[in-house]
Order: sequence, then structure tokens, then C-alpha cells
Amino acid sequence: MRLSKRVASIQPSVTLEISAKAKALKKEGRDIIAFTAGEPDFNTPDYIIKEAERALVEGKTKYTPTAGIPELKKAIVKKLKEENGLEYKESNIVVSSGAKSSLYHAFEAILDEGDEVIIPAPYWITYVEQVCLAGGVCKIVNTDEKTGYKLVNEQFESAITPKTKCVLINSPCNPTGVVYTKEELLEIAKIAEKHNLIIVSDEIYEKLIFDGEEHVSIASLTPYAKENTIVINGVSKTYAMTGWRIGYMACAEEIAKAVSAMQGHTTSNACSFAQYASATAISGGREFVDYMVREFDYRRKALFEGLKSIDGIKVVYPKGAFYVFVDVSAFFDKSYNGKKITNSVTFADALLDGGVAVIPGLAFGDDNSVRLAYTVSGEDIYRGIDKIKAFVNALV
Repeated sequence: MRLSKRVASIQPSVTLEISAKAKALKKEGRDIIAFTAGEPDFNTPDYIIKEAERALVEGKTKYTPTAGIPELKKAIVKKLKEENGLEYKESNIVVSSGAKSSLYHAFEAILDEGDEVIIPAPYWITYVEQVCLAGGVCKIVNTDEKTGYKLVNEQFESAITPKTKCVLINSPCNPTGVVYTKEELLEIAKIAEKHNLIIVSDEIYEKLIFDGEEHVSIASLTPYAKENTIVINGVSKTYAMTGWRIGYMACAEEIAKAVSAMQGHTTSNACSFAQYASATAISGGREFVDYMVREFDYRRKALFEGLKSIDGIKVVYPKGAFYVFVDVSAFFDKSYNGKKITNSVTFADALLDGGVAVIPGLAFGDDNSVRLAYTVSGEDIYRGIDKIKAFVNALV
């Protein structure tokens, strides 16, 4: 049997691979601090769980409209208007089985074979794989600490070719935690309009933001951006609902209809009772979200300060999401327990021997760095820092 070229070229998720290794070592009795999970370590709030229970008891377990139940779409339309300044109708909304599904269907809807998508690096690994699966070509634009790990005007314009169809923006960003300002997004929107590009805006971390920073949806900034942006969001990160698998997109009706038709032949509707629970989540108050943000803020500062105190480590101060991105290239060419460190993958592998699991930056397009998620307790953060210090001190 021979696989298709597209599927055969897919790279396995490094995040899941490292997480699996860490879990296996824990089962063997090893004391492993895992900074790997890209999901909140809080349980879904009770009021959301109760709504799912109510939906189950009432028999809301059947097929729903492919693009989502009216209750959820209404809640999304209201949220986008009140929180993001975006006027949409229910016909502009498509609910999917997670934001990852929304992203993939978006790329399938807009890309023809060979169309280029500009993606700033570091990036979430799935973007690249999905664009390739959809027949597109990734045009990676490398950013660094000099540009604040953001796509700047000169880089953006120089990356555009006659084949460019789309630019992808993720703010707050996984893996760096950077947040684009309104002014920066406006410049990107103007360049996209100048070259008639579609914008895909992944805003899944919009509520996880710190230090008085403001989340701005690029779609709210110009009439062109409103009509030509596909806004991607969901409930996973904001309401600790990663396993519920509810995401959504807001976009032009033409794209929404195309995606709805596509889903009718791929996933059908998203989970029925999870949709009812998600409507309640989105329509509810901010008490849980504010609590989670305060806790993540405390952890963010603790992890950042701890890492900054280690000689050789260069760390970006994150303003959103729940990740810290760390340059560890100063340790390349050193060894730990006989293991030579030459890149982010071998660094992560050696550090795992030292009792700490992190994600290699190679997965995000930056082989000099690693990502740590502060989705662990404060106690584990301090223990993890101690282990990293011991690891660095043991390098030869």
C-alpha cells in the first residue's frame, strides 16, 4: 500500500511525542516536571459542565446543523460585537470540532495548489502541516528578538510574490507569547489590502493576556480587513475546555458557506451537547477567566524570573498565552551524561534526562530555542527551575 504524497510528508507532532516520553518516564517512577502541555491545568467550570449535563438529559445528542446550533452562533455573534467590535450575522459563523479543525477547513477553502501563505516564525507547528495538506506552500518569515518576534512591514512586503494568497497572524502567539499592538496590526492590514491578500487571524489565546495589554482583532481595523479576514477562535484555552472540541470561524458568507459544505462531508457537526455548553461558556461572566488569568500571571512571572537568573539562557518576556520561549543556543556543543547537545531537539532530550520536559524550538521554526508552558502549579515551576539550574551546572 502506498500513501499519498501529502499524507506521507506530514511530520508527527513533536509536542505529543515529547509529552508521551515524559508520561512514560513518570510511569516508571521518575520525577519529571513537564512544561509541555498546551492546555490549562484547571477543570472546566461547573456551570459549563452542568449545561452539558442538562443537554444530555434533555436528549440533545442528535445531529445538529452543520455550521452549529443557533444558540451557540448567537452567543458568538454577540461576543464578537461586544468584545471585538465586529459586526457579523449568524451566516458568517461556522462552528467546528475545535479551532484546529476551523483552521484546516479555512485553508482548504481558500488555497489552490501552489498558493503561498506567509507565516511568521516562530509559529505553531500545525499551521505548516495544514497549509501543506491543503496544497499550499508555506512562505516562512523568520522573526527574532530584534523585531520582538513579530512580523514587521519590511519583512512582510519582501515576502510577497505573485503566488501569495494569504498571511497568517497569531496574537497572542504560541510559542512566544508576544501580543501585536493595534498599530502593528493596522500596518499588516494595510499591506494585505495593498496586495489583495486574505488574512487568517488565530485569536484562540485572546483572553490570556497580561500587563494591561489589549487584544485587538485585525478584522476590526479596516473595511477591507473585515471582509477579507478569517477570524479563528474557540473555547479550549479560555474556558479550560480543550477536550470538548469546539472552535469557530467568523468570515465572509462566501467562505462560511464553503466551509459549512465541506464540513458536511468531513466532520458533519461538532459535538451536540458540547455546543450547548459552549454557548453557556461564551455567554457567561468573566469570574473564572479572570481567576485563571491571575494564576497564569503569577506563574508567568515566576517562570520568567527563574529562567532569567540562569546564565546562558535568553528569554522573551511573554505578554499573552501561557508559554515562555527560551533561546538555549549558548549550551550547544556541551554534553550532559554523555549526550552531546547540538540543537533544540538534543537539548530537550538531554534536559528530559535531567527531569524536565520542554518542547524543542525546531517544531516552531526556531532550532535555537525551546518552549515551556506554565500550565503547571507554582510549586512545580520552582522545582522545575531548580532542575534546569542543576542540569546547566552539570553540562561539560
